[in-house]
Amino acid sequence: MPARPLRLTLRADDHLPADLSWRIDDGYIRANTWNEEGESITLGIWGPGELITPTGCGVTPYELISLTRVVVVECEPSESEILAFMRDLFTQTTHLLQIHRVRPADARLLRLLHWIGARFGRVSRSGTTLSLEDMNLTHRHLADIAGMTRVTVTKALTRFRSKGQVVRVSEADLLVPRDTSLDPVSPAPHPMASLPFPRTLRHEPPAHQNAGFRTP
Repeated sequence: MPARPLRLTLRADDHLPADLSWRIDDGYIRANTWNEEGESITLGIWGPGELITPTGCGVTPYELISLTRVVVVECEPSESEILAFMRDLFTQTTHLLQIHRVRPADARLLRLLHWIGARFGRVSRSGTTLSLEDMNLTHRHLADIAGMTRVTVTKALTRFRSKGQVVRVSEADLLVPRDTSLDPVSPAPHPMASLPFPRTLRHEPPAHQNAGFRTP
């Protein structure tokens, strides 16, 4: 009988074997490397339905870390799927490198929130909404991805709310109003773009309708 594919359930911050190919059934995973000073560098983030496969690009060290509780199934991707993953990895890494060059730190964090919202959130004419809770994007995680300190992230989010740059639409969800000046780093469409929204939100609270959201 053929061997059954390996299925793993991981907790937040667990490490996933990076030398195998995985299909994400549930949860979110990020790929990391480090620089010579030991600072973490995020290369990309993937969510439900997406494929992660060994890069073959010689990046070392290279690790896959679960942001949330994650369920993955080992798979054997086709050549086209591997190529699509490599393109997506290259695109994500490029955008994250651009974000890291943004100064000051507040602007960098806001750019990161726009990028995460465009990739995983719910899009409307008002902007994008994302659930930091669903993705377990704590202030520490945001700091790691943006190359900031946790304290700086906490203070910046407080300032964003006071200025209306970020609007709380429920206990878990944030609306990031659209900023056309950020369009050049909006992520390119990827294979998951055709999936119906919401992708990260388990439900659509009434606050979304009040904020002007409409299902695409």
